[in-house]
Amino acid sequence: MTKLIQEVDDILKRLASRKEKRRTSKALKEALQRVHRALALNPDLSPFGAIPLAGEGEGMGGAGVVPKKLDQKEERELQPAGERREGEEGQPPITKKKPRKKSPKVKRLTPNAVVQRMKFGETGVSVCVDDFGEDGPESFTEGTVIYINQQHPLYQREAKKPETYILNVTRLITQEISLMKDTKNPRQAFTRQSKLLRDAFIEHPSG
Repeated sequence: MTKLIQEVDDILKRLASRKEKRRTSKALKEALQRVHRALALNPDLSPFGAIPLAGEGEGMGGAGVVPKKLDQKEERELQPAGERREGEEGQPPITKKKPRKKSPKVKRLTPNAVVQRMKFGETGVSVCVDDFGEDGPESFTEGTVIYINQQHPLYQREAKKPETYILNVTRLITQEISLMKDTKNPRQAFTRQSKLLRDAFIEHPSG
């Protein structure tokens, strides 16, 4: 009987964990979309350069992926022309491959970690919601990976209320992105975060 109760308890815990992961994933997705829009409206606050509005991208995961095709094309055409003048005519231009920047790996501490990635202009940013302990930091950044501590008491409190859950996740993402812009001036970073958070939740008329 004890074994049966334990098995039922384990099943219930797994179901609750799956439900919570789906809820976290949904909140994180909306928060990232709101942050993307706020950065598009405030290119001067973006550490990633200018970002197109959501209508120009392709939604989650592809939002903001609008490469400057014209600029890249012009660059490819201009460089070979210069090389031909220096070398012999008729020889194909030597194209140098730019080394690819490796995205930092997301470190998952638990199986309950929720990870989502979004393109901000040319930069991909990953956000990982995981357990870092009650005494751990509320959020922190490693490279272009933002970590959010779902065991933090404030996160736990806000997660119980749907109306503040997304706001809190958005607050933490904008906080870390603002610090990416300039870590030397916390006051300036706070001002940037305030503007981004405002534009993330103010409904702007379309057209």
